[in-house]
Amino acid sequence: MTLTSETFGGFVPAVVTPFDERGAIQLGAFSDLVGWLIDLGATAICVAGDNGESWALDAPERRSLVEAAVKRSAGRVPILGGASAPTLANSVRYAEASLEGGAAGLLVMPQTYVLKATRSELVTRFSSLAKAVDAPIVLYNSPRRAGLGLLPDDIAAVLDVAPVIGLKESTRDFAHLTEIIDRFGKRISVMVGPGYFIFPGIALGAKGYIATGPELLGPVAGRITAMATEKPSAESRALHTRITKIYDGLMGLGTWPAAFKAALNLIGQPAAVPREPVQALDAQATEKLKRLLDECGVLPAR
Repeated sequence: MTLTSETFGGFVPAVVTPFDERGAIQLGAFSDLVGWLIDLGATAICVAGDNGESWALDAPERRSLVEAAVKRSAGRVPILGGASAPTLANSVRYAEASLEGGAAGLLVMPQTYVLKATRSELVTRFSSLAKAVDAPIVLYNSPRRAGLGLLPDDIAAVLDVAPVIGLKESTRDFAHLTEIIDRFGKRISVMVGPGYFIFPGIALGAKGYIATGPELLGPVAGRITAMATEKPSAESRALHTRITKIYDGLMGLGTWPAAFKAALNLIGQPAAVPREPVQALDAQATEKLKRLLDECGVLPAR
Protein backbone atom coordinates (compact mmCIF):
# COMPACT_ATOMS: atom_id res chain seq x y z
CA MET A 1 0.00 0.00 0.00
CA THR A 2 1.27 3.48 -0.86
CA LEU A 3 1.67 6.02 1.94
CA THR A 4 1.43 9.72 1.14
CA SER A 5 0.81 12.86 3.15
CA GLU A 6 -2.73 12.86 1.74
CA THR A 7 -3.57 9.28 2.69
CA PHE A 8 -1.83 9.07 6.07
CA GLY A 9 -4.05 10.06 9.00
CA GLY A 10 -6.74 8.93 11.39
CA PHE A 11 -6.24 6.33 14.12
CA VAL A 12 -2.73 4.87 13.86
CA PRO A 13 -1.95 2.73 16.93
CA ALA A 14 1.49 1.51 17.91
CA VAL A 15 1.06 -2.19 18.61
CA VAL A 16 2.81 -3.91 21.52
CA THR A 17 5.08 -6.93 21.06
CA PRO A 18 3.93 -9.86 23.24
CA PHE A 19 6.80 -11.80 24.85
CA ASP A 20 6.66 -14.93 26.96
CA GLU A 21 8.46 -15.22 30.30
CA ARG A 22 11.66 -16.27 28.52
CA GLY A 23 11.57 -13.25 26.20
CA ALA A 24 10.44 -15.07 23.06
CA ILE A 25 8.03 -13.25 20.74
CA GLN A 26 4.52 -14.69 20.58
CA LEU A 27 3.71 -14.13 16.92
CA GLY A 28 0.22 -15.60 17.14
CA ALA A 29 -0.76 -13.22 19.92
CA PHE A 30 0.86 -10.34 18.03
CA SER A 31 -1.17 -11.14 14.93
CA ASP A 32 -4.36 -11.20 17.03
CA LEU A 33 -3.54 -7.76 18.45
CA VAL A 34 -3.05 -6.37 14.94
CA GLY A 35 -6.38 -7.85 13.86
CA TRP A 36 -8.12 -6.39 16.92
CA LEU A 37 -6.72 -2.90 16.22
CA ILE A 38 -7.81 -3.02 12.58
CA ASP A 39 -11.30 -4.09 13.69
CA LEU A 40 -11.40 -1.05 15.99
CA GLY A 41 -10.90 1.20 12.97
CA ALA A 42 -7.13 1.65 12.72
CA THR A 43 -6.06 3.31 9.47
CA ALA A 44 -2.44 2.08 9.76
CA ILE A 45 -0.37 0.12 12.30
CA CYS A 46 3.04 1.03 13.75
CA VAL A 47 5.27 -1.98 14.49
CA ALA A 48 8.44 -1.79 16.62
CA GLY A 49 7.76 1.60 18.09
CA ASP A 50 7.93 2.57 21.76
CA ASN A 51 4.93 0.41 22.64
CA GLY A 52 6.55 -2.46 20.75
CA GLU A 53 9.73 -2.23 22.88
CA SER A 54 11.83 -1.38 19.87
CA TRP A 55 14.98 -1.10 21.99
CA ALA A 56 14.75 -4.86 22.66
CA LEU A 57 14.21 -5.96 19.03
CA ASP A 58 16.88 -6.94 16.52
CA ALA A 59 16.55 -6.67 12.75
CA PRO A 60 15.31 -10.24 12.06
CA GLU A 61 12.66 -9.88 14.77
CA ARG A 62 11.46 -6.63 13.25
CA ARG A 63 11.14 -8.29 9.89
CA SER A 64 9.12 -11.19 11.32
CA LEU A 65 6.81 -8.80 13.18
CA VAL A 66 6.20 -6.67 10.10
CA GLU A 67 5.58 -9.80 8.02
CA ALA A 68 3.02 -11.01 10.56
CA ALA A 69 1.30 -7.62 10.62
CA VAL A 70 1.22 -7.38 6.82
CA LYS A 71 -0.21 -10.88 6.58
CA ARG A 72 -2.92 -10.14 9.16
CA SER A 73 -3.76 -6.82 7.55
CA ALA A 74 -4.22 -8.51 4.17
CA GLY A 75 -4.11 -5.16 2.42
CA ARG A 76 -6.65 -3.44 4.65
CA VAL A 77 -4.22 -0.95 6.22
CA PRO A 78 -0.54 -0.06 5.67
CA ILE A 79 2.11 -1.17 8.15
CA LEU A 80 4.88 1.13 9.41
CA GLY A 81 8.14 -0.36 10.68
CA GLY A 82 10.17 1.37 13.37
CA ALA A 83 13.75 2.13 12.31
CA SER A 84 15.07 4.38 15.07
CA ALA A 85 18.60 3.76 16.38
CA PRO A 86 21.58 5.69 17.77
CA THR A 87 23.74 4.80 14.75
CA LEU A 88 23.02 5.19 11.04
CA ALA A 89 24.15 1.60 10.37
CA ASN A 90 21.54 0.15 12.72
CA SER A 91 18.83 2.52 11.51
CA VAL A 92 19.47 1.37 7.93
CA ARG A 93 19.54 -2.27 9.06
CA TYR A 94 16.17 -1.90 10.83
CA ALA A 95 14.69 -0.03 7.85
CA GLU A 96 15.81 -2.71 5.41
CA ALA A 97 14.39 -5.46 7.64
CA SER A 98 11.03 -3.69 7.88
CA LEU A 99 10.83 -3.13 4.13
CA GLU A 100 11.80 -6.75 3.44
CA GLY A 101 8.89 -7.72 5.69
CA GLY A 102 6.50 -5.66 3.59
CA ALA A 103 6.29 -2.35 5.44
CA ALA A 104 4.75 0.52 3.47
CA GLY A 105 6.81 3.10 5.33
CA LEU A 106 9.14 3.78 8.24
CA LEU A 107 8.71 5.46 11.61
CA VAL A 108 12.02 7.15 12.49
CA MET A 109 13.31 9.31 15.33
CA PRO A 110 16.47 11.37 15.04
CA GLN A 111 19.55 9.62 16.38
CA THR A 112 18.17 8.36 19.71
CA TYR A 113 19.94 8.73 23.04
CA VAL A 114 22.48 11.19 21.61
CA LEU A 115 21.00 13.94 23.87
CA LYS A 116 22.11 16.66 21.46
CA ALA A 117 22.69 16.79 17.73
CA THR A 118 23.59 19.71 15.49
CA ARG A 119 21.38 20.53 12.55
CA SER A 120 24.13 19.25 10.27
CA GLU A 121 24.13 15.91 12.11
CA LEU A 122 20.33 15.65 11.87
CA VAL A 123 20.34 16.46 8.15
CA THR A 124 23.18 14.02 7.49
CA ARG A 125 21.36 11.24 9.36
CA PHE A 126 18.13 11.57 7.39
CA SER A 127 19.71 12.29 4.02
CA SER A 128 21.92 9.21 4.47
CA LEU A 129 18.94 7.07 5.45
CA ALA A 130 17.00 8.33 2.43
CA LYS A 131 19.88 7.39 0.14
CA ALA A 132 20.15 3.92 1.69
CA VAL A 133 16.46 2.95 1.53
CA ASP A 134 13.59 4.05 -0.67
CA ALA A 135 10.50 4.43 1.50
CA PRO A 136 8.14 7.08 2.88
CA ILE A 137 9.18 8.25 6.34
CA VAL A 138 7.07 9.32 9.29
CA LEU A 139 9.33 11.49 11.40
CA TYR A 140 8.95 10.92 15.15
CA ASN A 141 9.61 13.85 17.47
CA SER A 142 9.61 12.72 21.10
CA PRO A 143 12.17 14.44 23.32
CA ARG A 144 11.25 12.21 26.28
CA ARG A 145 12.00 9.03 24.33
CA ALA A 146 14.78 10.08 21.96
CA GLY A 147 16.78 12.22 24.32
CA LEU A 148 16.60 15.20 21.96
CA GLY A 149 13.83 17.28 20.48
CA LEU A 150 13.35 18.65 17.00
CA LEU A 151 12.77 22.39 16.69
CA PRO A 152 10.57 23.62 13.83
CA ASP A 153 13.65 24.68 11.84
CA ASP A 154 15.16 21.22 12.39
CA ILE A 155 12.02 19.63 10.95
CA ALA A 156 12.13 21.97 7.96
CA ALA A 157 15.74 20.97 7.29
CA VAL A 158 14.92 17.25 7.48
CA LEU A 159 11.94 17.67 5.14
CA ASP A 160 14.30 19.13 2.54
CA VAL A 161 16.51 16.01 2.41
CA ALA A 162 14.22 13.02 3.10
CA PRO A 163 10.85 11.72 1.80
CA VAL A 164 8.93 12.61 4.97
CA ILE A 165 5.16 12.26 4.54
CA GLY A 166 4.15 12.56 8.18
CA LEU A 167 5.22 13.61 11.65
CA LYS A 168 4.34 12.06 14.99
CA GLU A 169 4.60 15.12 17.20
CA SER A 170 4.96 14.20 20.87
CA THR A 171 6.34 17.43 22.30
CA ARG A 172 4.05 18.40 25.18
CA ASP A 173 3.82 22.04 24.15
CA PHE A 174 0.77 23.58 22.46
CA ALA A 175 2.75 26.56 21.18
CA HIS A 176 5.17 24.17 19.47
CA LEU A 177 2.33 22.05 18.04
CA THR A 178 0.56 25.17 16.78
CA GLU A 179 3.67 26.31 14.92
CA ILE A 180 4.27 22.83 13.49
CA ILE A 181 0.73 22.59 12.10
CA ASP A 182 0.88 26.14 10.75
CA ARG A 183 4.25 25.66 9.04
CA PHE A 184 4.01 22.08 7.83
CA GLY A 185 0.34 21.05 7.93
CA LYS A 186 -0.11 21.49 4.17
CA ARG A 187 3.14 19.72 3.35
CA ILE A 188 2.98 16.63 5.58
CA SER A 189 0.47 14.84 7.76
CA VAL A 190 0.95 16.04 11.34
CA MET A 191 -0.10 13.37 13.85
CA VAL A 192 -0.63 14.02 17.55
CA GLY A 193 1.19 11.96 20.18
CA PRO A 194 0.16 12.58 23.84
CA GLY A 195 -3.40 11.46 24.55
CA TYR A 196 -4.68 14.75 25.91
CA PHE A 197 -3.50 16.53 22.73
CA ILE A 198 -5.69 14.42 20.44
CA PHE A 199 -8.93 16.44 20.42
CA PRO A 200 -7.38 19.93 20.53
CA GLY A 201 -4.58 18.94 18.17
CA ILE A 202 -6.93 17.64 15.49
CA ALA A 203 -9.13 20.70 15.96
CA LEU A 204 -6.02 22.79 15.19
CA GLY A 205 -5.39 20.87 11.98
CA ALA A 206 -3.58 17.63 12.83
CA LYS A 207 -4.62 14.75 10.53
CA GLY A 208 -5.00 12.15 13.29
CA TYR A 209 -3.13 10.53 16.14
CA ILE A 210 -0.46 7.99 17.00
CA ALA A 211 -1.15 7.79 20.71
CA THR A 212 -1.64 5.28 23.51
CA GLY A 213 -4.87 4.69 25.36
CA PRO A 214 -7.84 5.27 23.03
CA GLU A 215 -7.76 1.63 21.84
CA LEU A 216 -8.68 0.60 25.40
CA LEU A 217 -12.02 2.35 24.87
CA GLY A 218 -13.03 0.12 21.96
CA PRO A 219 -14.45 1.07 18.54
CA VAL A 220 -14.83 4.73 19.50
CA ALA A 221 -11.05 4.97 18.88
CA GLY A 222 -11.76 4.80 15.16
CA ARG A 223 -14.27 7.67 15.36
CA ILE A 224 -12.16 10.14 17.32
CA THR A 225 -10.54 11.88 14.34
CA ALA A 226 -13.92 12.67 12.80
CA MET A 227 -15.38 13.70 16.17
CA ALA A 228 -12.47 16.07 16.82
CA THR A 229 -13.16 18.00 13.60
CA GLU A 230 -16.76 18.68 14.65
CA LYS A 231 -18.19 21.20 17.10
CA PRO A 232 -17.31 20.15 20.67
CA SER A 233 -20.06 18.20 22.36
CA ALA A 234 -20.75 16.64 25.73
CA GLU A 235 -19.66 13.30 24.24
CA SER A 236 -16.35 14.60 22.89
CA ARG A 237 -15.55 16.47 26.12
CA ALA A 238 -16.24 13.36 28.20
CA LEU A 239 -14.15 11.22 25.84
CA HIS A 240 -11.26 13.70 26.00
CA THR A 241 -11.38 13.54 29.80
CA ARG A 242 -11.37 9.72 29.81
CA ILE A 243 -8.44 9.60 27.37
CA THR A 244 -6.51 12.10 29.52
CA LYS A 245 -7.09 10.10 32.71
CA ILE A 246 -6.09 6.84 31.05
CA TYR A 247 -3.00 8.35 29.41
CA ASP A 248 -1.77 9.98 32.61
CA GLY A 249 -2.43 6.79 34.56
CA LEU A 250 -0.53 4.60 32.12
CA MET A 251 2.43 6.97 32.05
CA GLY A 252 2.66 7.01 35.83
CA LEU A 253 2.95 3.27 36.46
CA GLY A 254 6.02 1.08 36.01
CA THR A 255 8.52 1.31 33.16
CA TRP A 256 7.04 1.79 29.71
CA PRO A 257 5.22 -0.14 28.27
CA ALA A 258 4.52 -2.37 31.30
CA ALA A 259 1.37 -0.48 32.29
CA PHE A 260 -0.03 -0.49 28.76
CA LYS A 261 0.58 -4.22 28.41
CA ALA A 262 -1.10 -4.81 31.77
CA ALA A 263 -4.09 -2.73 30.66
CA LEU A 264 -4.43 -4.72 27.44
CA ASN A 265 -4.25 -7.98 29.39
CA LEU A 266 -6.95 -6.73 31.76
CA ILE A 267 -9.36 -6.14 28.88
CA GLY A 268 -8.64 -9.58 27.43
CA GLN A 269 -6.05 -8.77 24.76
CA PRO A 270 -2.93 -11.00 24.60
CA ALA A 271 -0.23 -8.42 25.35
CA ALA A 272 1.69 -10.85 27.61
CA VAL A 273 4.71 -9.40 29.46
CA PRO A 274 7.56 -6.99 28.66
CA ARG A 275 11.02 -8.15 27.63
CA GLU A 276 14.06 -7.66 29.85
CA PRO A 277 15.08 -5.12 31.17
CA VAL A 278 11.47 -3.98 31.63
CA GLN A 279 9.51 -5.81 34.32
CA ALA A 280 5.77 -6.43 34.47
CA LEU A 281 3.74 -4.31 36.90
CA ASP A 282 3.76 -5.54 40.47
CA ALA A 283 0.53 -6.40 42.31
CA GLN A 284 0.15 -2.96 43.90
CA ALA A 285 0.54 -1.09 40.61
CA THR A 286 -1.79 -3.54 38.86
CA GLU A 287 -4.51 -2.90 41.44
CA LYS A 288 -4.09 0.84 40.97
CA LEU A 289 -4.42 0.36 37.21
CA LYS A 290 -7.55 -1.76 37.67
CA ARG A 291 -9.18 1.00 39.71
CA LEU A 292 -8.33 3.58 37.05
CA LEU A 293 -9.65 1.48 34.19
CA ASP A 294 -12.79 0.62 36.14
CA GLU A 295 -13.39 4.31 36.86
CA CYS A 296 -13.01 5.06 33.14
CA GLY A 297 -15.43 2.31 32.12
CA VAL A 298 -12.78 0.23 30.37
CA LEU A 299 -12.91 -3.10 32.20
CA PRO A 300 -15.44 -5.73 31.09
CA ALA A 301 -18.54 -5.89 33.24
CA ARG A 302 -18.22 -8.35 36.11
